[in-house]
Amino acid sequence: MKSARVDTWAASIPDRAGALAAELKALAGAGANLEFIIARRAPEKSGTGVVFVTPIKGARQVAAARAAGWTKTSSLHTLRVEGPDKPGQGARILSALADKGLNLRGVSAAAIGKKFVCHVALDAKTDAAKAGRIVRDL
Repeated sequence: MKSARVDTWAASIPDRAGALAAELKALAGAGANLEFIIARRAPEKSGTGVVFVTPIKGARQVAAARAAGWTKTSSLHTLRVEGPDKPGQGARILSALADKGLNLRGVSAAAIGKKFVCHVALDAKTDAAKAGRIVRDL
């Protein structure tokens, strides 16, 4: 398995048709090749949603993201984990993190073919670093 810390970017969007597409178009126009997108309504703020993406790389992409209202999250620390897809792989990873006392903020994962990719969100940079060491030892 491989793991790496990644920066997660976030934006607030209107809860209406086409809002997410417009946000992603702005990033694509700057050459962003996104590996991860998660979007949802924000039930605590009617009429809005929130979207998280990674990666945003290079000066051109960062400038475009900021101009479109995106911010690199400072409170969400993400570890990207990639490896061969096997039954129970997610449970194995998450159990190892839990056994070392890490409380996760969120998890998103998918398997395609024989490979899986998982994004684990934690509250602190030190927790993300610790999670990376735990995953490397699996």
